[in-house]
Amino acid sequence: MPLPDYLVAHSCSVLVEIVEARGSTPREAGTFMLVSSTEIWGTIGGGQFEYMAIDNARAMLSGGGERVMDIPLGPEIGQCCGGRTKLLFTAMNDELRQRLERQLQTDQQGRPAVFLFGSGHVGLALAYALAPLPFAVSVVETREEALQELPAQTSRRLTAMPEALVETIPAGGAAVILTHDHALDFLIAQKALARPDLAYVGMIGSKTKRATFSNWLRREGGDETMLSRLVLPIGGSAVRDKRPAVIAALVAAELLQRISASLERSSDRQIAHV
Repeated sequence: MPLPDYLVAHSCSVLVEIVEARGSTPREAGTFMLVSSTEIWGTIGGGQFEYMAIDNARAMLSGGGERVMDIPLGPEIGQCCGGRTKLLFTAMNDELRQRLERQLQTDQQGRPAVFLFGSGHVGLALAYALAPLPFAVSVVETREEALQELPAQTSRRLTAMPEALVETIPAGGAAVILTHDHALDFLIAQKALARPDLAYVGMIGSKTKRATFSNWLRREGGDETMLSRLVLPIGGSAVRDKRPAVIAALVAAELLQRISASLERSSDRQIAHV
């Protein structure tokens, strides 16, 4: 459930926030979850540690509980992290709700953009695989009906010219090309590969499709540098299963790796210029 929906449905909740994390811990300071009498949104790391936090939050809803818990993550609670985590418990109020909504908006604005060109079987599965991950996902389609079943938080772009939207992808983002038309795939890929500021350009298909596209791109004036940036096939070759959900899981992992590596390189360059 998206956070705004949770806040509407469960106004009587407790915010459980990690305010200090020392040593080896499952989550870092700033991580939070929300606990109502019947539902939980988010996680602070799982295990017995999280169960203790949930119990305390629900005790607070009933008029008891502790405002602060300082928990050693050792064998006495069945965890072997070895660190220590301090938790702050705050009952939900209007000011806190507004803070969480602002925090969510800021977080979403800072997320890397992933544009999925095409929402067929694999595109739809990939949209759902990416929905809980830290990406701002947009699906671009020429068919209105193909945009109907997407996750609620996914941005929908209906256009007769998908290739024209490549230039709108923010720097550091990704283009994943999965349309129903190979000629359209090629046009989109050409536009995307002309942007070296994108962290990932991938196209669904086989080695044969890659060879065909390579020949086409060279005829269109493309070069080996552009081709070297293309991920095709997407999702790697270690797993041969071609079911949409499996391909989606592999591509989601690939996007996490590529975009994370790109962000680290960008951070290193910024530090080098300081």
